[in-house]
Amino acid sequence: MKNIAILGSTGSIGTQALEVIEKNPDRFTVEVLTANNNTKLLIAQARQFRPNVVVIANEEKYDEVRDALASEPIKVYAGADAVAQVVSMGSVDLVLTAMVGYSGLLPTINAINAGKTIALANKETMVVAGELIVRLANEKKVDILPVDSEHSAIFQCLAGEFMNPIEKVILTCSGGPFHGRTAKELRAVTPEDALKHPSWDMGAKITIDSASLMNKGFEVIEAKWLFGLKPEQIDVVVHPQSIIHSLVEFQDGALKAQLGMPDMRVPIQYALAYPERLASDFPRFRFSDYPTLTFDTPDTENFRNLALSYEALHQGGNIACSLNASNEIAVKAFLDRKIAFTEMACINEAVMMKTSLVNEPSYEDYVETDREARERAVSLVNENS
Repeated sequence: MKNIAILGSTGSIGTQALEVIEKNPDRFTVEVLTANNNTKLLIAQARQFRPNVVVIANEEKYDEVRDALASEPIKVYAGADAVAQVVSMGSVDLVLTAMVGYSGLLPTINAINAGKTIALANKETMVVAGELIVRLANEKKVDILPVDSEHSAIFQCLAGEFMNPIEKVILTCSGGPFHGRTAKELRAVTPEDALKHPSWDMGAKITIDSASLMNKGFEVIEAKWLFGLKPEQIDVVVHPQSIIHSLVEFQDGALKAQLGMPDMRVPIQYALAYPERLASDFPRFRFSDYPTLTFDTPDTENFRNLALSYEALHQGGNIACSLNASNEIAVKAFLDRKIAFTEMACINEAVMMKTSLVNEPSYEDYVETDREARERAVSLVNENS
């Protein structure tokens, strides 16, 4: 029996993880649930799964959650510090980091320091501070199990292959809802348009990132750190059907791919149960339903965020941290209709260019880089809106 802490239990990954846990009550128990603002769902989850601890990050909503759970044997805390602290509880075996953005960094660091296995769904943690996270995990002998479908696919393809060198990995990409659009067409894209992903059901932030190809860029950076790769060993291919989740090419030219329906419960369950594969009733892929699988090259000219991610990898240090911070501000500005869809990449590039490189950043350097990049991005948003 594994005791699971879910950071971000009310989001897309968190809710699907609870579906997996509900179907496997003899394998998993919920020890900790955290959420940012969604008190209604958090309270309902707490009543159903009866964790030991619940944390609402928004301190203004503490009274609401505490009062609603007063009759339950559940400890209720509030604030970002509480989220970062509960992962160290002795009763926690595995921490699923399903929070969105930079906020997942400190809890992940604390969980690694406490020796907890990490099921990583917060890719921004590796984007912001991949070098620090990998070094710390190696020091503490902590496993980081990828939950992103693409990285889970690579991880699965590497089973039994750990002694065989990787020539390259190929991350697949649906292309988002705007694949093939011209620059003029992209300038007219609305938030409503961008929130309609063709393959996956995700939260607003990651859906916008997918539409702009920033999500794929972040996955490139994440792959570098998770699998110890060089930038030139990571390719991206557009695959609109989202059936092949990623591929690994070995030095003899052989390719291994992981296929399946676009269902995040599969990689979530794989990470929670690793190294076992548990039976499931998830929808099965049938070749007859997909007689044609197609592939294309990503458009890095009109979708600059993917190219910027490779540039951040080549520069190294704290540059990807700056890119992530800027992007969080830019996405919010787009959703708030302050800037156009195409201006997100322009702001990200401008902030990256103004960032002073720190080759071997400490945690404090990452914090300062994040702060400065956000300030620059806000200033640029204000100039453009």
